[in-house]
Amino acid sequence: MKYRISGLRAEQFTHLFGRSDGYLGRYGAVRQIVTSYPGYPDRISLCDIPVGETALLINHIYQPADTPYRGSHAIYIWEGCTEQGIYINELPEVMNGRVLSLRAYNEKHFLIKAEICEGQSVENFIDIFFADPQISYIQIHNAKQGCYACLAERFK
Repeated sequence: MKYRISGLRAEQFTHLFGRSDGYLGRYGAVRQIVTSYPGYPDRISLCDIPVGETALLINHIYQPADTPYRGSHAIYIWEGCTEQGIYINELPEVMNGRVLSLRAYNEKHFLIKAEICEGQSVENFIDIFFADPQISYIQIHNAKQGCYACLAERFK
């Protein structure tokens, strides 16, 4: 099964880049200096942010659909990063070594299947989930912290 994994689009966050702490606070965001690698996964590029760089910790609505599955959680954004990570039939390196939660939704944004696995097993579950025609997309989360990581979609 062909698939595409995508990071978030930068446009929704660029207004925060380089702004004061007061401005960030109005959006519930906090600026942090990255102190360990890996440890701060950027949701735009789908790379771990290098030590010494600046990360923005912000609450992100990862499931905006008006269903009981609507949800948000804290995520890191690499301040200044605007290049969206897009991976076709491959996993971003940021998934390696992490325990991940895969959540498969139908076209009405209802959860149909879910699984927890190590990063190396993600492709196997993507294949299994997308073999089911009722699955429209898969959200991938970091299982330990519960935060949204990226989106997997069928790719033609």
